[in-house]
Amino acid sequence: MKTGSDFQLRLLGYGLLTAEILYRLPDHPGLLQSFLWQTEDLAPKFPELNRFLRYWEQEIEGPIHSVRVAHQKLIEPVDFRYADGEFVVH
Repeated sequence: MKTGSDFQLRLLGYGLLTAEILYRLPDHPGLLQSFLWQTEDLAPKFPELNRFLRYWEQEIEGPIHSVRVAHQKLIEPVDFRYADGEFVVH
């Protein structure tokens, strides 16, 4: 049985990345617009985010003001507790 590529990426350390990109409107440079973008990426270098930001700078007219990043690994050690008792019904 083969595993999906998303699962393989998670095992390699990739996690969910959310980036909020604030950029200036070309016609109104005094105004900022917000753009949210999500993908799976590898912290701390974020190759997918860097590739996307390079594309933005080359192809999109709105210059980037700032980028805020949140990253969460999707596979982490599981918290568990042992049961202290047992309840029997019927």
